[in-house]
Amino acid sequence: MQKIKSLMARQGLKSPQESMADLSPVENLRIPSKEELRELREQTIDPQAEQEIIDSIEEVYFSNDSFDMVQHELEKLPPELNLQELEEYRDKLKRQQAAVSKKVADLILEKQPAYVKELERVTALQTNLQLAAVICTNARRQLSVSKEGFTEASLGLLANQRRRQLLTGLLKSLRTIKTLQRTDVRLSEMLEEEDYPGAIQLCLECQKAASTFKHYSCISELHSKLQDTLEQIEEQLDVALSKTCKHFDVLHYTKVQLAYTLLGKTQTAMDQLHMHFTQAIHNTVFQVVLGYVELCAGNADTKFQKMQYKDLCTHITLDSYIPCLTDLCKALWEVMLSYYRTMQWHEEHDKQENTPAPDDAAAESDEIVDRSYVKKKLEHGLTRIWQDVQLKVKAYILGTDMSNFQYDDFIVVLDVISRLMQVGEEFCGSKSEVLQESIKRQSINYFKNYHRARLEELRMFLENETWELCPVKSNFNISQLHEFHFMGQCRSPSVSPSRQAVSLTSPAKDQLSLFRQYLQEGNPFEMHIEHKEEETEDVLASNGYESDELEKSVYQDYDSDSDVPDELKQDYVDEQTGDAPLKSVSRETIRSKKKSDYNLNKTNAPILTNTTLNVIRLVGKYMQMMNILKPIAFDVIHCVSQLFDYYLYAVYTFFGRNDMYESSGLGLISSRLRTTLNRIQESLIDMEAVGENPGVHGPVEDRKEKVPSPHLSQMVVLTNSGTLYGLAQRVVATESLVFLAEQFESLQSHLDTMMPAAKKPFLQQFYSQTVSTASELRKPIYWIVAAKAIDYEQMLVMMAGVKWDIREIMSQHNVYVDVLLKEFEQFNKRLGDVSRHVRIPLPVSNVLWEHCIRLANRTLVEGYANVKKCSNEGRALMQLDFQQFLMKLEKLTDLRPIPDKEFVETYIKAYYLTENDMEQFIKNHREYSMKQLANLVNVCLGSHINKKARQKLLAAIDDIDRPKR
Repeated sequence: MQKIKSLMARQGLKSPQESMADLSPVENLRIPSKEELRELREQTIDPQAEQEIIDSIEEVYFSNDSFDMVQHELEKLPPELNLQELEEYRDKLKRQQAAVSKKVADLILEKQPAYVKELERVTALQTNLQLAAVICTNARRQLSVSKEGFTEASLGLLANQRRRQLLTGLLKSLRTIKTLQRTDVRLSEMLEEEDYPGAIQLCLECQKAASTFKHYSCISELHSKLQDTLEQIEEQLDVALSKTCKHFDVLHYTKVQLAYTLLGKTQTAMDQLHMHFTQAIHNTVFQVVLGYVELCAGNADTKFQKMQYKDLCTHITLDSYIPCLTDLCKALWEVMLSYYRTMQWHEEHDKQENTPAPDDAAAESDEIVDRSYVKKKLEHGLTRIWQDVQLKVKAYILGTDMSNFQYDDFIVVLDVISRLMQVGEEFCGSKSEVLQESIKRQSINYFKNYHRARLEELRMFLENETWELCPVKSNFNISQLHEFHFMGQCRSPSVSPSRQAVSLTSPAKDQLSLFRQYLQEGNPFEMHIEHKEEETEDVLASNGYESDELEKSVYQDYDSDSDVPDELKQDYVDEQTGDAPLKSVSRETIRSKKKSDYNLNKTNAPILTNTTLNVIRLVGKYMQMMNILKPIAFDVIHCVSQLFDYYLYAVYTFFGRNDMYESSGLGLISSRLRTTLNRIQESLIDMEAVGENPGVHGPVEDRKEKVPSPHLSQMVVLTNSGTLYGLAQRVVATESLVFLAEQFESLQSHLDTMMPAAKKPFLQQFYSQTVSTASELRKPIYWIVAAKAIDYEQMLVMMAGVKWDIREIMSQHNVYVDVLLKEFEQFNKRLGDVSRHVRIPLPVSNVLWEHCIRLANRTLVEGYANVKKCSNEGRALMQLDFQQFLMKLEKLTDLRPIPDKEFVETYIKAYYLTENDMEQFIKNHREYSMKQLANLVNVCLGSHINKKARQKLLAAIDDIDRPKR
């Protein structure tokens, strides 16, 4: 150990104890002495036992450096000391110390080489550090020289230059900041000038500049202020956008769209635009209706402003309804036109847009997305906006009960709504179901009340009608009545009257849509007023005739008719035009006409009454309503048919109803006409109103649709033989009905185009079973005149006094033939007298003559059938009488062939038939009565028929008669 220490001393190294004390002050263990180490080495202790001794050392000895072992051991001593125990404890501690010392010695010896090696490294490090200190000293000396010769001279200049550049940049920044602070004034000016794109561009540039200089504390406040200004600009831009909803201006809208593009909010702008359009529709209609309501209310009460729009519509008065509706549609038109022009602007803008540069692919993609969004949004908005318009107008339509409107006012309402639906169809292709349904509800409600009132009015007209001729021009046609102007003005029934006016005045424009026609100025809802003012008609004949006294007397009598109610006269008094009088028909022309045509003047002038004219006007009004509003077409046509039904029934009831029909055997009323009359009576005539069959015709609800049967005016006398039993009135009534039927026939194709396909069979049935039967009323009506005009009973009495069982051929006919012909001549003269007041058309005169001749011929047969005895010479006399009658009759009438001529001749010739032929004759000729056939058999008895044959023939007659019983 001593050698080791000496070696270390020579090398300048410290001993391990010293080194440990210097290097690690953590713990300073006592190093065993040489003797102790030797003793420790000499001692042979089992390593396991040694480890157990070390483990038995208290833990506290290993705790820290400040541990006082002596104090610790002293504190452990018991109060009473025992030497032996102390010595034992001391020995134990020694053993523990020896074990620890031995362990330490072993460890020291074990680590000695590493320790030596580490000491060598430390020595080398110390040498290097000394060299580094020398190098540093030299470097400091050289740096000092450099500082004096280079840095203070050259780099000082560079530093000053750099500082100058920084200050220059700072000055520029300060000037920019000063400019930014002054932008507020310029922005306000630009906003006042509505230069939104410029303001936004300036604001965005300022924001960009502000973000560049945000490191300056003064800029942070300016940046937030610019953000507020930008938001303010957006708000003003939104207000500017809303202005385009009512009055679209291209320049204004272009600015607004460019501004939104700069903001990058094109899609947002489109969303906002649609919201503004919706709001504009609501505000517009509310303000229009509110204005009218407050105007009519006449006070300053503001309760109306707090009302809902739907409730506000119920306060519109009847007088202000149409002006308010017109203004409402005008205002909505402006909104829709603005939307149309907005779409037009976007379409043109898309076409003119330049293609972006190829390197700007991202911007191009964004722009395509924006355009696609805008296009879809605009197309979708069409339907939404039209739906809003429909709902607003629907609320207005249904807010008022229109059942008490005047007809012309209601037609104007229909016209306006029809025009609005046309706008909707052109706007977005909509069929306007909402508007159609609402106006249909109002129309049905209105039309039921209107039609009921018109039927009652028609009954009053008919009951006050004196069946005098209404003086219309010879070329009169229903198209001349202003109620039928719409038919000549429209190419198809789907065009509204106001649009028809446009097509007349400007055919070139008719091809354009409403939006193109009124793109720059005007309004389609102003047309109906002009249309109404232009309606004129010229259908009534002038009262200033020339020299023809006959013609003059006709119309003087008519005009002086004080019994015609004022309501009936109004149609022609107000509408006369004072045209130059038509030349009267000369007397030579009258004489040259066929004797059967008792038309003394105005050959082509139609025969009609004021009531007929009134019915025609009503039909025109009904068709106008149906033309404008097709959903109620069937209801209207049904009511049109009722007008005709009631007129036909009235004419039949006044002039044609007679119990003698059935007994005449002439078949005056066809089964079709009888069915029609029965149908009209059951469906339209209220029989309970006149006390007929009370309680049979159902409850009061069913009777609401029925009208009481009309009564003939007391001013009409049908029993005077001097006037041929009211023939003039009968002609006017019947021929006016025929004229009415002809007008209905001319309207059939037009009505057919309006009628729904499912209801067309009703129209066809109405024409085939009702309209076409009008002319069939001539037979029963004129038969009554024919039956009374000639005294057939007198002829039977005279024929009974003739002797027919003569034995020689007579050359002179009997007196009754002359009497009968004289009756016909008198009848002919009376017809001429009547024709001076009313033109008797050829079909009427033919029917009259046919009835008279038929009745005369049947009277002849009846007279011949009353003969008890007759010879062959008597039968020849019958033929002579009949031939004389025919010869003279043919000079009175142009009717060919003579009616029932064979009826008489066949009966006379039957006298000569054999038994077998007579039996066949009886079977084949059912037109003769049983009495006439039986008399024929009885008169033949004895001449060429025996009693047995007589019984057989009478039995055959009885068999024929039996089924009738």
